[in-house]
Amino acid sequence: MCRIQNYRSGIVCFFILTFKILTLSAQKTTATANVNDDYNEFWFVNYVNPMIGTKNMGHTFPGATVPFGMVQLSPETNQEPMFENGKYNPETYKYCSGYQYDDNTIFGFSHTHFSGTGHSDLGDFLLMPTTGELKLEPGSAGSPKSGFHSQFSHLNEQAEAGYYKVLLDDYQIQAELTATERVGFHKYTFAKKEKAHIVLDLIHSIYNYEDKNVWTFLRVENDSTISGYRQTNGWARTRTVYFVMKFSKPISSYGHKKYDHIQYNGFYRKFDETKNFPEMAGKNIRAYFDFDVEEGEELLVKFALSNVSTAGALNNLNTEVNHWDFDKTKQEAQQKWEHELSKIQIGTETEAQKTTFYTALYHTMLSPVIYEDVDGSYRGLDQNIHQSDGFENYSIFSLWDTYRALHPLYNLIQPTRNNDMVHSMLAHYDQSVHHALPIWSHYNNENWCMIGYHSVSVIADAIAKKTTNVNQNRALEACVNSSNLSYYDGLDFYLKNGYVAEDLSSSSVSKTLEYAYDDWCIAQIARNCENSALTNEYVKRSENYVHVFDPSIRSMRPKLSTGQFRQEFNPMDTHGQGFIEGNAWNYGLYVPQNIPKMVDLMGGKATFSQFLDQIFTTPIEDKYIEKNEDITRDGIIGNYVHGNEPGHHIPYLYNWTNTPWKTQERVRMIVKTMYSDKEDGLCGNDDAGQMSAWYIFSSLGFYPVLPGSPTYAIGSPSVRNAVITFENGRTLTIRTKNQSTANVYVDKIEWNGKLISGFELNHFDLIEGGELVFYMSNKPRKVK
Repeated sequence: MCRIQNYRSGIVCFFILTFKILTLSAQKTTATANVNDDYNEFWFVNYVNPMIGTKNMGHTFPGATVPFGMVQLSPETNQEPMFENGKYNPETYKYCSGYQYDDNTIFGFSHTHFSGTGHSDLGDFLLMPTTGELKLEPGSAGSPKSGFHSQFSHLNEQAEAGYYKVLLDDYQIQAELTATERVGFHKYTFAKKEKAHIVLDLIHSIYNYEDKNVWTFLRVENDSTISGYRQTNGWARTRTVYFVMKFSKPISSYGHKKYDHIQYNGFYRKFDETKNFPEMAGKNIRAYFDFDVEEGEELLVKFALSNVSTAGALNNLNTEVNHWDFDKTKQEAQQKWEHELSKIQIGTETEAQKTTFYTALYHTMLSPVIYEDVDGSYRGLDQNIHQSDGFENYSIFSLWDTYRALHPLYNLIQPTRNNDMVHSMLAHYDQSVHHALPIWSHYNNENWCMIGYHSVSVIADAIAKKTTNVNQNRALEACVNSSNLSYYDGLDFYLKNGYVAEDLSSSSVSKTLEYAYDDWCIAQIARNCENSALTNEYVKRSENYVHVFDPSIRSMRPKLSTGQFRQEFNPMDTHGQGFIEGNAWNYGLYVPQNIPKMVDLMGGKATFSQFLDQIFTTPIEDKYIEKNEDITRDGIIGNYVHGNEPGHHIPYLYNWTNTPWKTQERVRMIVKTMYSDKEDGLCGNDDAGQMSAWYIFSSLGFYPVLPGSPTYAIGSPSVRNAVITFENGRTLTIRTKNQSTANVYVDKIEWNGKLISGFELNHFDLIEGGELVFYMSNKPRKVK
C-alpha cells in the first residue's frame, strides 16, 4: 500500500512492496506496468528530490524541466557579479546553477541553466512577479525590500520532477513553474486585489559582468504577446536566444528602463520609449508589464525559446502548449519523467537510497539538451540556420566530464538519444572552421573548456556498443582531424614528440594522458573500419603516456621541452604540477586503455594495490587544494577526490591487482558517504550528470572504466535488486543475495545461472537480457 504525504521539498512516498513487485516479471517491457497499476500514478517521480545538490557549490537547479529539455526554468536566489573591482569574485562560483539552498531570497525565475558545471553561463530571461510600487532594480540580498527580489522560506517551497512551487513572501504571490521541451509555463496566484507587475530582467545572467550583454530587442506584438531576443558574449561568445512570451490576460500598461550610455539614438528621439512604446531595444534593458488582478486570481505566462527566430519560438509555443491548462502541462512533464525514470527500477534497504538513486538518474537527464525547434531547424556553429536530417540536434556537451560514465550510461538506457548526440557532434564538426569535434560546447558555440578531444570517446563507445548508425568512415575522419589540430592545447609538441611539454603548455601531464586515451579510442574506430594504417598509428600514439612517467619515483611527472623532467615537483599539490584539477597521486593513474601496463610501471600488482591504499588513507593538506575551487573537503577521502572526475575510475583499479575485494569495499564506502538524499547530497559539482552517472552504475554493481570498449568492471551493488528495461524490449534483472550494509563483498556472481570468472561484464550479454545475481558476504573473497 502507498500513502502520499506532501513535504516541503517534494513528495515522500511511504510504502511496503513485495519482492515480486520490485523485481517485476522479465516479460514486462515497462517498469511502470506492475507498480503504477496498483499504486500511485507517478511512482518513480515521487522518488526524485530536485533539491539534492543545491547546497554549498551550486551543483544543480531545483526548477521545472523535462528530460533533456532546452527550457530549464528555475529560481535565482542571488545575483553575484563575476568581477568586482576588476578582480574575479569567488562568490560567483556558488551560483553556477543559480540556486543556493542556504539563501532566503529569490530574484526571479530564468529559463536556461547548467546542472552543476564548474564554470557557467546562461540564466536567460528572468521573470519576477511583484505587486505594489514598481521596482526595476533587483536590490541586494542583504537588504530586504531594496529591489524587486523577495524573501522566501523552504517551508513554503516544493520541488518535484517537472514542477516547482514557492511563496514569495514580500508580495504574497504563489509562484508555480512547469515546462515542456521548449516552453516554460508560469502560474502566479495573487493574494489580494492590486496592481501587479511582471518584471522581465534582460540584464540578468549567470556569471554576469559588465558588457556581457551585446544587444536586446523586444516587440509588444499585441495586448498579451511579447517577442524578442538577447545576444550575449560570455562563456559562449556569440549566443543569441529568441523568445515569445504570452500572458493569459491583456496587459494594462508596460514600459522599460534602458541602462545604456546612449551616444546616438537616431530619430527614435521623437518618442517617449519608456512607456507603452511597442519596441524596446538596447544593450541592457529591464521591462515591466502591468496587470490589474483580483484576490486569488491566477496569471499565467507561457515563455517559449528558440535559437533560430521569434517565429520559431512562436511555433514552438503553439505546438507544445496550445492551451492555458497549467496542470495538464505539469502532468505531461511528470509523465515524461516517469517514462524515463522507469527504465531502471530498484529495491533498496531504505527509502533514502531510493530517493538518492532516482534523483541521480534524474540528474543524468538534465543535459545535454535538445537544441532545435519543433520543425528541426537550429542555429549551427557557423551561426547559420541548419535543418537536422535523421537526428535530433543536442547541445551542452561537457565532455571532459561526461565521456567517463554519462554517455556510457546512455548507451545502456538512452541509445537512441546518444545516437542523436553523436550525430550532433558530427554536425558540429561539419560546421567547424577548425574541422574539429566538440571539446565543451553549448548553444552553437565552442568554449574550448578543459582538455582532451573527448568527442572521440563518445563516438568510439557508441560504435563499440553498436548504438549508433553514423557512417563510421566519416566519424573516423572527424576524429583523426580533431586529434591533429596542431594549434590546440599543446598538440603541436605532442604530435612531434609524444608528450605535451610543461614549459610550453600548462597541465601537460593531464593533457598527455587524456590525449593518449583518446588516441586509443580512435584506434578502435579505425580497427572497426578495417583501416590498418590508422589503427597502428593510433595504437602507437595511445602509448604516449610512458613519456611522462618517471620510473625513478614511479609517478607521472611534467616533462620540459628539453626532454628532461621538471625538477620542481610535488606529487601531492593540485596546482601548477602538470595536472588540472588533480595531482600526480590521483590524476597520474589515468591510463584506462592499458591498466596492466600501468600496474607494471608502478611496481606490480602488490605494490600498486598498496599505492591505491595510500591514496585512500593519506590525508591531503589544505595547502595543496586551496588554489583549486573545484576541489573541496566535501568530496575527498584521503587523497582520493571523488568530487572531481579524473579519479572516478580509481576505486575499480583494484580489479587489476590481487585484491579486487578492495574495489568492492571502496565503492560501497563512496556510495554511502559521498551521496545522500539531502540538499548537500553531492560531494562536488554534478558536472552535467557525470557525478550522478557514477552513482547509478556503482549502485548497480558495475562501471565503464574503459569507454570505447564493450566491457564493464565489476564492483559491489548497493541495491537489493534492479530491473533495467532496454530499448530492444529486453530486461536485465539484477539480484543480490544476503545484501546488507555490512555485506559489501562479492562472494560470487552468476549470469543466467552460470558462474562468472574474473571481474568484467560484457555489454552485449547484458542488453540481450537475463539475470545477474551477486552473492554478498561480510568477508572478502581473496584471490590467489
